[in-house]
Amino acid sequence: MHRVGLAGLGYWGPKLARNLDALAELAWLCDLSPELRSSFAQQYPRARVTESFAEMLADPALEAVVVATPVVTHYELAKQALLAGKHVFVEKPPALAAAEVEELVAIAEERSLVLLPGHLLLYHPAVRKLKELIDARELGEVLYLYGNRQNLGQIRQDENALWSLGVHDLSVILHLVGEEPSEAWARGESFLNAGVEDVVFCYLRFPSGVVAHMHLSWLDPQKMRRMTVVGKEKMAVFDDMEPEHKITLFDKGPEAPRSSGYRGTRTGDIYMPRVSNEEPLKLECKHFLALVSGEGDPHAAARDGVAVVRALEGLQSSLERAPA
Repeated sequence: MHRVGLAGLGYWGPKLARNLDALAELAWLCDLSPELRSSFAQQYPRARVTESFAEMLADPALEAVVVATPVVTHYELAKQALLAGKHVFVEKPPALAAAEVEELVAIAEERSLVLLPGHLLLYHPAVRKLKELIDARELGEVLYLYGNRQNLGQIRQDENALWSLGVHDLSVILHLVGEEPSEAWARGESFLNAGVEDVVFCYLRFPSGVVAHMHLSWLDPQKMRRMTVVGKEKMAVFDDMEPEHKITLFDKGPEAPRSSGYRGTRTGDIYMPRVSNEEPLKLECKHFLALVSGEGDPHAAARDGVAVVRALEGLQSSLERAPA
C-alpha cells in the first residue's frame, strides 16, 4: 500500500482521511492546530502527527502528499512536495494563477511525479454519465448549459463565491464542452464582507458557439447543486440534491420549421438512467493512487486544471473591471 501524508485537517480533512486510510497507508497527518492534531491522532493512531510540513516531507518512505489546506497555501505547499520528490494531490484550485499551475505541471513532468488537482465533481458518476450522453450525441448538438450552485453558507472571507463555488461548476463545464472559453465575463456583489463577492453571475462563450452560465451564491434561501445541458434533440439535468435520480433526460426540443415559418416544440419521454452511487471522493482518491502506481497519464488532469484556473482568472478580471 502506498504511504500517504495528509496536510490540512479542517473542513475537508476528515473526509480525505477516512478515504485515504481505507485505500492506502495513512502515514502522516499535518496541521497547525493542536486541537485537530490531537483529535486525529486518536482516530488514526498508526499515523505520525506533526505541525511541520517540512518534517513530513523529510520522511524518505513517504510516497505521496495530499494538500487540503487553505487555498492561498496550495501552490507553495504543492511545489514544496513536488520538489521533495512526492506525488501530489492538491485540493481545488491548485493555485490562484494559471502561471503557477503551469509551473507545478512543469515540475511534475520534469520529475515524473503525479500532480492531481482536486476537481471532485469530475469523479461524480452522474457527471461521467452526462459526459457519456454528450459524447454519444444522445442530446444532439449541445447548444448551451448552465450551473446553479447556491446555499445559505458556508460564508468565507478568504475567497469569493467564484473561486470557492464556481471552480466546481467551471471544471464540469470545461470537461463537458471540451474547449476553453473564448469569452468570459462576470458580475457580482459583496453584501456581507467588503471586497468578497457573495453572489456571482458568470457567462462563457466557446469557440464552437456553445454558451454557458453560472449562478453562484452562499446567500440564497435554497441549496442547489444542478447542471443543465440543452441540446438540439434532448435535454439533461444533473441534480446532486436528488437522493437517487441524479440524471434526468428529457426527450424534448424544437421542431423543424414548417413551410409557414412557424416552429413548434416536441415533448417526449422522460428517462432517468441508472447512475452508480459510489462516493466521488473515494473514486478520486482511487484515481490518485492508481496514477501513483503508474496507471494512466499522471499529468492530464493537471493540464486540465491549468485551463480551469485560466478561466477563473478571466472571470475574476471581469469582476474587477465591472462598474461600481
